[in-house]
Amino acid sequence: MPDIVAFGASSSQNSINQKLAHFAATQVPNANINLLDLNDFEMPIYSTDLEKEGIPEKALAFKAALKAADGIVISFAEHNGAYTTAFKNIFDWISRLEKPIWCGKPMFLLATSPGPRGALTVLELAHLRLSRDNPNIPVFSLPSFAENFKTDEGIVNSELRAEFEKALTVFVAQLPE
Repeated sequence: MPDIVAFGASSSQNSINQKLAHFAATQVPNANINLLDLNDFEMPIYSTDLEKEGIPEKALAFKAALKAADGIVISFAEHNGAYTTAFKNIFDWISRLEKPIWCGKPMFLLATSPGPRGALTVLELAHLRLSRDNPNIPVFSLPSFAENFKTDEGIVNSELRAEFEKALTVFVAQLPE
């Protein structure tokens, strides 16, 4: 049974990316899911001056969750074409701990938005950066979230569901048996 850490890279209380990340994690056969909420890891904005005072306990706890997992599912919200500040700050803090940043775990990167591009810009940015440590990361973008996702059904558009399943298969194949 793989242990999966999943989270929406957003601080929104009603994050559609949190919903998509949770859905994706539930599609991993027999998975134990640790659904993280970035609001539980709010820390001072990273700076080298603050780092000299020590790494926040919340950064250590976030990194510990990653280390304990067999795989990581992240769904990215897009703010002005980039990561949310909440995600970037956690990323900055955990990057100061031991390498690789994402513990060499298999990853599945997703993004969604209310609009027709499905947060593609941030997904491309995230994939470019995170694939430096993990070269075979599958990605999936879900456009027009309200039209293409239902809480009780998941992805309802058959073409998009097939794309999702293909990327999920790549992720699952990378998980330890």
